[in-house]
Amino acid sequence: MDVTTAEKRIAELQKLLNQYNYEYHVLDKPTVPDSEYDHLLKELVTLEEQYPQFKTPDSPTQRVGGTVLDMFRKVQHRTPMLSLGNAFNEEDLLDFDRKVHQAIGENYSYVCELKIDGLAVSLIYENGLFTRGSTRGDGTTGEDITENLKTVKSIPLRIKEPINIEVRGEVFMPKRSFVNLNKQREERGEELFANPRNAAAGSLRQLDTRIAASRNLDVFLYAIADAGETGVVTHSDGLNLLDSLGFKTNQERRNCADIQDVISYINKWTEERPNLPYEIDGIVIKVNSFEQQDELGVTAKSPRWAIAYKFPAEEVVTKLQDIELSVGRTGVITPTAILEPVQVAGTTVGRASLHNEDLIREKDIMLYDYVVVKKAGDIIPEVVNVLVERRTDEQKEFVMPTHCPECESELVRLEGEVALRCINPKCPAQIREGLIHFVSRTAMNIDGCGEKVISQLFRENLIKDVADLYKLTFEQLIGLERMGEKSVTKLLDAIEASKQNSLERLLFGLGIRHVGAKAAKTLAQHYGSMEAITKATYEELTDINEIGHKMADSIVTYFSMPETAELLQELIYSGVSMAYKGPKLVAAEESDSFFAGKTVVLTGKLEVLTRNEAKEKLEALGAKVSGSVSKKTHLVIAGADAGSKLTKAEELGIEVWNEEKLIEELNK
Repeated sequence: MDVTTAEKRIAELQKLLNQYNYEYHVLDKPTVPDSEYDHLLKELVTLEEQYPQFKTPDSPTQRVGGTVLDMFRKVQHRTPMLSLGNAFNEEDLLDFDRKVHQAIGENYSYVCELKIDGLAVSLIYENGLFTRGSTRGDGTTGEDITENLKTVKSIPLRIKEPINIEVRGEVFMPKRSFVNLNKQREERGEELFANPRNAAAGSLRQLDTRIAASRNLDVFLYAIADAGETGVVTHSDGLNLLDSLGFKTNQERRNCADIQDVISYINKWTEERPNLPYEIDGIVIKVNSFEQQDELGVTAKSPRWAIAYKFPAEEVVTKLQDIELSVGRTGVITPTAILEPVQVAGTTVGRASLHNEDLIREKDIMLYDYVVVKKAGDIIPEVVNVLVERRTDEQKEFVMPTHCPECESELVRLEGEVALRCINPKCPAQIREGLIHFVSRTAMNIDGCGEKVISQLFRENLIKDVADLYKLTFEQLIGLERMGEKSVTKLLDAIEASKQNSLERLLFGLGIRHVGAKAAKTLAQHYGSMEAITKATYEELTDINEIGHKMADSIVTYFSMPETAELLQELIYSGVSMAYKGPKLVAAEESDSFFAGKTVVLTGKLEVLTRNEAKEKLEALGAKVSGSVSKKTHLVIAGADAGSKLTKAEELGIEVWNEEKLIEELNK
């Protein structure tokens, strides 16, 4: 075969096999037998080996795996992958609907989709070609698993239009693939996967892509990261667009006129769930209109325009062998049920939180009872109730202690709380748990300083509070168990590096009650320095979006304590940064910028700034950056290939700038 003929045949085979692949894995309507597909694929592999210059990134041969990776690179998501709030019953759904109604009025509808039990991923296409895929990670930063995702045959390597687009979806393992995989592992004497979700996640995190390719994974795409750029105005239209581009979406979705229609859909799938060829753990409900989604906005943790209904959990019976007590970093005493190990929703459960003494009394739980256990939200084990009819003379009443199991201080119950609490600020358990939180990945991110290391340092009296971490020396550490020269150097370097963290990490690491990672960043952005936060009043704090009354009260109380001032001084003396390293947010009334108080929409591809950089700079000058154009929009910044947002802005007579003018104004 000459070169010209080979090139033509390779292109023909690639096109044909991609079409067969789409028909089989996306449409579920194969047009040729497997033997024919395999024969053509083998021919293509042979030809591409002989003529590698004609092998393309979207060739079907890219799906067989073979690349062995050194590690997974961290990647920043262009648009955050938000987690959803949960609903567990009809009352929760009605409450969600009530809040939507209060915010946007009468005229709205929902889209309901099956909540696939798999691994969330983000896929980026440039000029129609699949260029990068990543895990959700913490919502802001994920891991690059592009090579493994190429082996998932229902993910198109090239879509039907040469456009730039980022889509989100869920990779899962079908039930049949899961059964076959565990059967193979059992035959090889390997540990079985607990459930399809774990199997799918484990498959996508294999460094050898051939393993991922052998697992027969599948995908459903459920969103476009910035759907407004595509010209669609509703979520349902966005799903239809994904279909037309050649993506695989779940066809069991339904447009629902109101919350009662949503509940009807949920009831249907609660009954029919076992008949599906894949696992689902709930239903996702979204407000359909993108403009209304933008109006509803997001909280510190999740969007206000969507919620995930979680199916009632599987329940099993086991025996309660003991009740252990633990002391958390806020001093709360938490009783934990020690159970005879039992399989629940695909995993072995041996412990379940009992939360507090009132719950133990309310459910009449006694030692050695037979209890019903489930996983709340299919994740957290909990004791549902006691089988009183199975009691014998063996059972014994459990009595909560009056003193802390760690420091022997008298326990108290604060007004309005059900939990018993140790309020001794020098309680070893609280200090240890607080230290573990401080060094964690989402706080100060001190690599090599996990729970075991913190416990060891604490046990050896080398640290008593977080400030002591910055006083550790090589000589103190080198003699400790499992602490060689390399480990000690790495740990000290990580501690030193953490001094340069931006303020929000320190703020979250301090463990102020009710202040999570998102709220910490909001505070850091708003005030810019620790000193400014320490002087903030309750009234000032509650004026900030996302800072509620309980959180504000907790912040003011924390910074009013002399112990806090002393701790901060020690940290400052050690060189720990007290400044926010990103752009500071400015209230519109405090800014004299042109952008102050204006609603700005970014559309199209920016050449100099990234979308996030432009957004941060605008917000720093008091602007609100919105995702959709409406009559309330003051300004649209249009980059290259701007689409429907630009068209709508022109129809509404809204001022439009190019990127050059934006940068000119930003630099004034």
